[in-house]
Amino acid sequence: MVGKELVKERKRAGLTQEKLAHKAGVHRTYISLLERDVKSPTLDVFLRICAALRVSPSRIIARLEKKKR
Repeated sequence: MVGKELVKERKRAGLTQEKLAHKAGVHRTYISLLERDVKSPTLDVFLRICAALRVSPSRIIARLEKKKR
């Protein structure tokens, strides 16, 4: 669910999974699992990823809500 949005934002930011993982303080394989929607991030990890991507968490959440409609 959140995975596709994370991929979009990561690519927009020009980051590899490895660079994003380093900035967010998680392992690269965890980023891969999130992007493929195998795992869901905790709130803490979601906020750290958003900070690393320099995107507002509400922006991603709003897109997810819009897709549900």
